Amino acid sequence: MGSSSEYDLSLKILLIGDSGVGKSSLIRSFTSNYVENLPTTIGVDFEIKFLTVAGKKLKLTIWDTAGQERFRTLPGSYYRGAQGIILVYDVTRRESFTNLADIWAKEIELYSTSKDCIKVLVGNKVDKDANRMVTTDEGIAVAQQLGCLFFECSAKTRVNVDKCFEELALKILEVPSLSEVGSSNKDTLATIVPEKQTYNTTPNVGCCG
Repeated sequence: MGSSSEYDLSLKILLIGDSGVGKSSLIRSFTSNYVENLPTTIGVDFEIKFLTVAGKKLKLTIWDTAGQERFRTLPGSYYRGAQGIILVYDVTRRESFTNLADIWAKEIELYSTSKDCIKVLVGNKVDKDANRMVTTDEGIAVAQQLGCLFFECSAKTRVNVDKCFEELALKILEVPSLSEVGSSNKDTLATIVPEKQTYNTTPNVGCCG
């Protein structure tokens, strides 16, 4: 386990959305390597990534949540202290898009402990553009409605994956209340979240398009 002196801030990022939209794949694509046909997440899991943004060394603890109906009501503890929340839908599954406003955004209102929390709307699986059921303009409109940043990504090809997480981290750093929490988390988060795996930051490879 690395010491707190190795990074400046510790950030908690939460991914939410329907089952099968590719939350786990996005995380794996960002922290290590994309894996085809990952098993469905049961409950919650997390990955850790060290990242340098705007001259700050960050420790991102990225929480992956199950999207199945029986897990849909996540305990408030998953949301507690999250400085960033990524709402994920599958551009080829319209229901996963409409559920964001109907279900997941309402969960954030109920459980998020920070009104300053940065939210990102992500349309995943743009590598399957021929099967697209949600247009880019529709995604932008809902992102504006929900007060989110917006990216269309592909966990498989890594299009915009790094950019999504880096822009989220950058926005968190711009909000004093969130970065202050990130600084204080350095000493406390290790007792809340056991270290699992760490990955060194690698240069962007074909991520931005």
